[in-house]
Amino acid sequence: MASITIEELSIGQETKFERTITPEMIDAFGAASGDYNPVHFNEEYAKNSMFGQRIAHGMLTGSFFSTILGTLCPGEGTIYLSQELKFLKPVFIGEKITAIATVAEIIVEKNRVVFDTIAVNEKGEKVVAGKAVVLPPKKK
Repeated sequence: MASITIEELSIGQETKFERTITPEMIDAFGAASGDYNPVHFNEEYAKNSMFGQRIAHGMLTGSFFSTILGTLCPGEGTIYLSQELKFLKPVFIGEKITAIATVAEIIVEKNRVVFDTIAVNEKGEKVVAGKAVVLPPKKK
C-alpha cells in the first residue's frame, strides 16, 4: 500500500485501477449497500429496460476511485473529503473498467489535493466522471 505525501504529488500525476465487472461483484455491492434495484439483479426485468441487460451499480464503478485514493495514491492515511460523480454510460457485466485519478490541484496550505476522476470501459468510452478532494497523509 502506498503512502504519498502532498510534497511528493505533482499536477497531472495519474493513477489507474482496473477491474472486470462480475455478477459476484454486483451481488456483494447490493448486499453491502442494500440497493437491490432489479435492473442490477433480475435478467428478465433488465432485458426490458432501456439497457437491454443487467447493469452494474453506478456507485460500484465510482467506488474504484476510493481504491485508488485510499490504497494507491495518495494511499495509506488518506482521508476522503468529497466526491462528485456523473454517470455517463451504463456498465455491463463482463466489461473491464479502468478508473483513473489525476492530480488536478494541490493546496499545500490546507493539505488538500483535488483529483479529476474518470472511469472508462474497454472501448475507451467514459462511463463515470467527477472530482475528488482528499486530505493526503502528512510527512512522518
